[in-house]
Amino acid sequence: MKNYKLAGFLKHALYAFITVVITVHAYVFYSLYVINGNTFMNTTHETGVIKAINAMGGVPAFGGNLPIWAIILIEFAFAYTLEMLVGSPLSLKFAKKVFDPAKNPVIFESAVICATVAVMCPSMSLIAAAIYYPYAYTPFNFATFLANWLKLVCFNFPFAFFTQLFFIQPFVRLVFGLLFGRKGGVSDGNAAAEKDSK
Repeated sequence: MKNYKLAGFLKHALYAFITVVITVHAYVFYSLYVINGNTFMNTTHETGVIKAINAMGGVPAFGGNLPIWAIILIEFAFAYTLEMLVGSPLSLKFAKKVFDPAKNPVIFESAVICATVAVMCPSMSLIAAAIYYPYAYTPFNFATFLANWLKLVCFNFPFAFFTQLFFIQPFVRLVFGLLFGRKGGVSDGNAAAEKDSK
């Protein structure tokens, strides 16, 4: 029984790891190119986003400038920890309150994805608002921080919803199915992880 629980937890941890690796790279690209790309280029008068970031000495974060790889590592650490401790357990509980995984497995998986987005998007946007707050230019102001957080949620939520539901999760499920077969789906790993936490 312990071996089954450990195997389930490891599957869940691997599933979360693959998901977060893909998601963080997608979000960093989205944040740097789509949300902030024009601002970076207008500020530095450069013709490309990477050139603009290099001209600034990196991505503005924590009141300084960090290289893109450092941003990816920081966001990965926060996202993976949050996914394992909060996002996945809560999304499973929310989805199980509404749908029976045995009767409607596809709808249940979709509900888990939607619930995960509902938990993780505001949480990670809050963390991003703290990381990217313009400390170098202005003293910390809670109203500004709150406004930045709400703006990030508005930008990130549609992107998170559509990419997770239609691209990232189907791809990760495909990879997981190739690694573990159809029986090794995320629901099995999540269910075992949920039992471990009780």
